[in-house]
Amino acid sequence: MARRLLGVLALGVVCIGAGVSGGLLYGASTNASVPISVPSASTPPPIPEAAPRLPTTGRPLQRRSFLSRLIPPPAEGGRADPLVPRGVEALVNRLPLERKVAQLFLVGFEGVDQTSRFAGDFRARDYGGLVLEARNYEDPEQAGGLTNGLSDVSRAAGHLPPLIMTAQEGGDFSEIPDVGPPKPPGRIGSPREAARAASASARDLRRLGINGVLAPVLDVGQSREGGISERSYSDEPERVAEYARATIEAYQRERVLAAPKHFPGLGAATQATEAGPATVGLSLRELAARDLRPFAAAVDVGAKGMVVGHGLYPIDNYVIPASLSSAVSSKLLRGELGFSGLVIADDLASPALTGLSRSVPDSAVDALRAGADMIWISGGAGEREAAYVAVLNAVRKREVSRRRIDDALTRVLATKREMRLIPSR
Repeated sequence: MARRLLGVLALGVVCIGAGVSGGLLYGASTNASVPISVPSASTPPPIPEAAPRLPTTGRPLQRRSFLSRLIPPPAEGGRADPLVPRGVEALVNRLPLERKVAQLFLVGFEGVDQTSRFAGDFRARDYGGLVLEARNYEDPEQAGGLTNGLSDVSRAAGHLPPLIMTAQEGGDFSEIPDVGPPKPPGRIGSPREAARAASASARDLRRLGINGVLAPVLDVGQSREGGISERSYSDEPERVAEYARATIEAYQRERVLAAPKHFPGLGAATQATEAGPATVGLSLRELAARDLRPFAAAVDVGAKGMVVGHGLYPIDNYVIPASLSSAVSSKLLRGELGFSGLVIADDLASPALTGLSRSVPDSAVDALRAGADMIWISGGAGEREAAYVAVLNAVRKREVSRRRIDDALTRVLATKREMRLIPSR
């Protein structure tokens, strides 16, 4: 179990006095006009788990230094998933580089219907996912028409069906006001209540054509004056872990992708990352004992997605935001917690990054290089296009490897296949 693993980590970390800074070199691409149509096949059978998750299989601890045990080197050369379905692997091999790169983008957009300027951009770029925000919403009928219209645009262009997600945390912290959860996390009285609210929310979201949520927030609260406040279920790690299990399982029962956030935890942040750069002054020992526990619970119940936040941690000497850090995404989340699902870098247009003078295009390259599978960009068309070109050029210049792109794409497509957005063959 991941919780048992975290207990071992917490005991060993006392010997660490220095932070770890990471930097993996990996890889990125424009958009080809060659369509690869996806037939509307009958409902395919569920696929096996993407890969055996280390926390649930009880990986034996090896006799190594504590540091290498906590943050082991990422495997070089292996495929992202040893159980990749043949249809996914074939599609990864068939797609041109331009479309591979576009599939790694999860984008916000302007407009409230399919006649907006974004529809033209979406027709030209085979973006992997869309994020609906309050600016795109007027009422349920309009929202359903918008998602259906954009899906029609994608289908007519011969694109792959997109993930359509929204940040629906609850109460005032949700993008779609007519959909639950009706209360913010901090006011939900029990995991059972949270599960009921998540189930109802998932059903309503699916009626609107939305198949994923950038939620729940699994940050462990510290005080109401901090950056998280009522966005946190509790200030007790095990209590937050209980909410994590309940809500994620509820979303998954309704076939809605849940991507909890903000790994590895922002409960102790100096401010909300929506306000600017946020420092989390917790050691690895403190993270293992406190903030990582709810995320370990999410891994244990089979969460298919995970949003990596923008906090600054001692692990990278407060220099590299978590979303751009290989020490966080590739080594801690994948290597230590054994997460095999979709890693999503939090919104790259966030003040937490731009406040550090990091441009959206540079952050897009860095996030993919660090181990993200999808990068979320809420900004306008100019930032979106500049980021796409930057990633494409980075791949062509071998600053980001094609294997890194293929590994990320494999996870994106395997997730879509499991959600029955693309057929099994």
